[in-house]
Amino acid sequence: MQVNPESPGYVEILTQRVRATLNRPTTLKRMFSGLTFMLEGNMLCAVSAKGLMVRIGAGAEPEALKRPFVARCLGAGRPIAGFLLVEPDGVVSEADLRAWLNLAVVYVGSLPPKKPKPRKPPLPRTKRRH
Repeated sequence: MQVNPESPGYVEILTQRVRATLNRPTTLKRMFSGLTFMLEGNMLCAVSAKGLMVRIGAGAEPEALKRPFVARCLGAGRPIAGFLLVEPDGVVSEADLRAWLNLAVVYVGSLPPKKPKPRKPPLPRTKRRH
């Protein structure tokens, strides 16, 4: 089945599917030209028009790369260890989406939680001269 990631609402629909499939507390951040799901402060996956980026760890990459519609994520032209991009056609079925998300949850769930970064204090106000 062909999926058109350029169709209106594709990212929102995939985001809703990911949220429903994860069924666990996550936070969303705008990153990587899409929406990134964070699990205990660690990046779990990201949804964009390119598909689903999953963080599965370097050890799981060789086996995962044997599946269709998947490639290593590139950052500055070089592969990013442990991150894969699943094209939209690779997450059409609920079973495929669940399998990719389960790989990510297993890996990211094994990482220590990240503490939130402290917020920067606001800059002091300066007095204006009239």
